[in-house]
Amino acid sequence: MNKAVMNWSGGKDSALALWRVLQSDAYQVETLLTTLNAANRRISMHGVSEALLDAQANRIGLPQTKLYLPEESSMVAYEQRMNDTLEPLIEAGVTHAIFGDIFLEDLRAWRENQLASRNLTGVFPIWQIPSLQLLEEFWEAGFKTVVVSVNSQYLDKSFCGRVLDREFVRDLPANVDPCGENGEFHTFVYQAPYFAEPIEVQVADIVTKTYDFKTATGEQVVSTYYFTDLQLLQ
Repeated sequence: MNKAVMNWSGGKDSALALWRVLQSDAYQVETLLTTLNAANRRISMHGVSEALLDAQANRIGLPQTKLYLPEESSMVAYEQRMNDTLEPLIEAGVTHAIFGDIFLEDLRAWRENQLASRNLTGVFPIWQIPSLQLLEEFWEAGFKTVVVSVNSQYLDKSFCGRVLDREFVRDLPANVDPCGENGEFHTFVYQAPYFAEPIEVQVADIVTKTYDFKTATGEQVVSTYYFTDLQLLQ
């Protein structure tokens, strides 16, 4: 089997992509690669604590590779840190990188361009599959997930902290993708068919944060997000 690194966010899309890969026997997943904020030790864009990330990895039984980024990080600095992180994995024989992307053509093209410069091949197990079809597969396989981050441009804070189930999808506005593929929301998977046991979590406060940043294309963006302060229950 080809050795691969799984780009792991802790959310439903990467979780379902890993599920498909594990069932296919085409790749040997060597490690779960996650980007975290170096200052607060939380998963980038999801706001999930490192302790919860570690709980997932422990239940999956796979090693972790963590990339810590400062609050302010340019694309050049990000790419250099990513190169430094991937280099030992490539030297160990990793040839493929797995992602949970679904529809964003420009994001996939950017990833594949970056991978090509490192002699890696991208794998996209859930690419172009309709969102509702993916969610049905997700639920039927036994996954459970909670919404941990919401973009206020699309949803109000009442959606934060909810379990992503059929009722949640019914409540979504028509302009929101049921999988949040356009960044409308992010999730944390607390139960999966490949977990040794579920992760017990508790939804605490909802935190509001506003970001002023430049996109990869140089566009200046101001965005407000709601984050669930998800707590790990011992």
